Amino acid sequence: MVEHKTFAAALRHAAGTTALAAGGALALGGALVGYGMLETQKFGLRRETLSILPRGAADIKVLHLSDIHMVPGQETKIQWLRELADLKPGFVINTGDNLSHRKAIPSLLNALEPLMAFPGAFVPGSNCYYAPKLKNPFKYFARNDGIPNPSSRDQLPFEDMHRAFGSAGWVNMSNRSHSTVLNGLRLDLSGVDDPHINRDHFAGWPRGSSTSDQAPHVRIALTHAPYQRVLDQFTEAKADVIFAGHTHGGQVCIPGYGALVSNCDLPTWRARGLSDWEYAGNSVPLNVSAGLGTSRFAPIRFACPPEAILVTLTGRK
Repeated sequence: MVEHKTFAAALRHAAGTTALAAGGALALGGALVGYGMLETQKFGLRRETLSILPRGAADIKVLHLSDIHMVPGQETKIQWLRELADLKPGFVINTGDNLSHRKAIPSLLNALEPLMAFPGAFVPGSNCYYAPKLKNPFKYFARNDGIPNPSSRDQLPFEDMHRAFGSAGWVNMSNRSHSTVLNGLRLDLSGVDDPHINRDHFAGWPRGSSTSDQAPHVRIALTHAPYQRVLDQFTEAKADVIFAGHTHGGQVCIPGYGALVSNCDLPTWRARGLSDWEYAGNSVPLNVSAGLGTSRFAPIRFACPPEAILVTLTGRK
């Protein structure tokens, strides 16, 4: 009888311990989720400097925006984006995934209105064309070949957004090349439509006279998703810099380790920041933005706050 009571007491103690552990785990999980939601509002500006302009050229400040994933009512994000105009960039580059809701275009244009006073260029991401869907997060650890056949029912009114960008003077660089002059220097731009949904086609660089390469210029490449095939094409074609987004910097990272996924075939250690991409004997600076938003179905970041990047291009030494 004594043994029975002792065993019963042990069971009650074990059950209580298990309940406490489960409660603690739930509390910790809730705290992490709460922090992750809070971190989505911790917008920051990363600053980089690249010496890629012809010697003696005046500096050019390029503001790189990506993965805004706008949803109606995101007033903090809207105000923060509007204040970026105080940086007075010489050029704005937007590498796509601007939307996360079909009714978000007025909010997006309100946020970008002050920045659209500056020259700029953009490429779309899949979440410019199609609304995001609720996904199993473990699918991000599997091979990702994009969304080749998204449903037309998920289509966003991207034409309105692109018309507004174009009316402001921002150039759509989807599978095309374009030249413009800034501070007396020719910018040769080349961009691709989103590789994540297999819409990319590299158009090469703008064609000029037989001596155009001898004139001072800089070659700037744009893509939403930094798939290796696209980076290789830009690098082989001797781009001077590549701008990309899409990865969200991993979105949920491990402190001291970094991103677990890049949502493409880019190595995870390159999922955020500035690195050199090497191919065919060439090396090109690659700037990958961690982005400014998330899918509305996964409004969490961890050890990976949202960012815009101000890249100062300077003359070669």
